[in-house]
Amino acid sequence: ASAFFAGVTAVLAKLGMEGVNSHLATALRTIVVALFGWAMVWVAGSSGAVGALEPRSWLFLILSGLATGASWLCYFRALQLGEVNQVAPVDKSSTVLTMLLSILLLGEAAHWNTLLGMGLILAGTLGMLQRKPRERASSGWGWLPWAVLSAVFASLTAILGKVGIQGVESNLGTAIRTLVVLAMAWGIVFLTGKHHGIGDIGGRSWIFLILSGLATGASWLCYYKALQMGDASKVVPIDKMSVVITLILAFVFLHESVTPKTVLGCVLIGAGTLLMVL
Repeated sequence: ASAFFAGVTAVLAKLGMEGVNSHLATALRTIVVALFGWAMVWVAGSSGAVGALEPRSWLFLILSGLATGASWLCYFRALQLGEVNQVAPVDKSSTVLTMLLSILLLGEAAHWNTLLGMGLILAGTLGMLQRKPRERASSGWGWLPWAVLSAVFASLTAILGKVGIQGVESNLGTAIRTLVVLAMAWGIVFLTGKHHGIGDIGGRSWIFLILSGLATGASWLCYYKALQMGDASKVVPIDKMSVVITLILAFVFLHESVTPKTVLGCVLIGAGTLLMVL
């Protein structure tokens, strides 16, 4: 469920960000995610557990939220500069880094299928790299550094979130992290003076930004519930399968091109994910 909603998020966000500053779009989406997350906390009746959280949980949840905010800001900047079918695979390559960190820092087991799966995912990601079709200048690769940074921060998010969510109700942990992201995103918006652009956002962009926020909230709730129940080395690869859903939706709704390299990359990423999970 986390992978499905994450795949939908990328396409909705791409539609909502047309003509909107990426930092401002991220901050507006985060409001929706925060409202969604805290509504789920009240429904689950876990709001009373806030006072019982240990300092260690607070620390890692806050750090995880900061890493998430950084990942989002980089990811949506990359989406603005490149195509969805370029950015999503690089962002999802955070699977490999997350796997390495979970083995080194969390002591999770590394089997032959895990290492082979990581290799296939990395090969699939590298195979899908291509310059933005509409551009031929070197600026056509301007999206790549942002996508790589997004992947690095996303991997840190998973590891920090895994540590912070231990002994914490998953909905509550997600909601707390969202408040950190919200504060970080709006802090950057006000520092850069982009808040003045709110009045220029069209109705269509508002609709898709809100929908992408709801999809993100749903993805997060499912993701951290899964992290609480299973190993990060198994949960993260399944979540990153959203790249396949993203590419299909980008082809159908955004009419982005699909090349043999893209299809092969999808197959390799899918095969690598299945190997690691099994």
